[in-house]
Amino acid sequence: MSLVKFNRRRVPWINDGIANWFDTDGFFSDEFFARKANLPAMNIKENPENFEVELAVPGFSKKDIEVSLENDILHVCAENRKEEVEENQEGYTRKEFSYNSFDRKLQIPTSVNQEKEVKATYKNGVLKLELAKSEAAVEPPKKMIEIA
Repeated sequence: MSLVKFNRRRVPWINDGIANWFDTDGFFSDEFFARKANLPAMNIKENPENFEVELAVPGFSKKDIEVSLENDILHVCAENRKEEVEENQEGYTRKEFSYNSFDRKLQIPTSVNQEKEVKATYKNGVLKLELAKSEAAVEPPKKMIEIA
C-alpha cells in the first residue's frame, strides 16, 4: 500500500468556485467559526460551584505554561523552549505534530470569584483549570420539606 497526495486542484470549483458563485466568501470568515491553528483545543464545563476549563497542550512541560487572571481575562500561554532541529526528515510522508507556542485569552463571566485562587493541574498533556464561582452565583441547595 502506498500513500498518494490529494490534489485539490483536480476539482477546482469545490475550493473557490462554489463560494464565489453563491457569494458566501465572508460568511465563514467570521472569527466565531474560525479556530486558529496555533490555539489549543479547549473544553469548558460549568458546575454548580465552579467552572472547569481544559486545554489540550501536549508536548509542553509545566514550566513552559503560564496562567494568569486579571481584569476579567484568563490568559494562558506557553513558550516552547525546546529547540528542536528537524535534521532527520527521512521516512516521513507527512508531519502534523506541532509544538508551537500559543497565547490564548478568555473573557470570564462575572460569576467567577477572582479573589479565590485558580486551581491548575497538568496531566497527560491536558491543562485543567478550576475557577470558583462567587457566593452569589452559587445556587443554594434545595431544601426538601416533608409533608405531614
